[in-house]
Amino acid sequence: MKDPNLKKLFHELASDETKHRELLQDYLDKGVTSITFSASRDYKVADTLASPDLTPDLKPIDGIIIAIRKELEAMQMYTQLAGAQEDPKQKEIFMQLANMERGHKARLEDIYTDMAFPESW
Repeated sequence: MKDPNLKKLFHELASDETKHRELLQDYLDKGVTSITFSASRDYKVADTLASPDLTPDLKPIDGIIIAIRKELEAMQMYTQLAGAQEDPKQKEIFMQLANMERGHKARLEDIYTDMAFPESW
């Protein structure tokens, strides 16, 4: 990425995802069978926006859209995995993971709204 602010945001998101992996591995190592994260609201701000191509010259707002779409995909994947579980504890873990991704999506949607509609501020 050439835009320094977008590059910084993507590094932060990548760091968050690495922490998720470490958290999950720690849970597996300790035999934890349930986790709880607060559910964030899903405003669905960018759910219908087309995802632009990923290029080094990406406009910051397009980068935000890509990131939102990725968080939406992760949220949907964890929700589907939860639906496929018969074990209630495993189902709850996947639903909590979906909540984490929903929180990321909400954060990005706030950034997107600020960028896409600056006149409202």
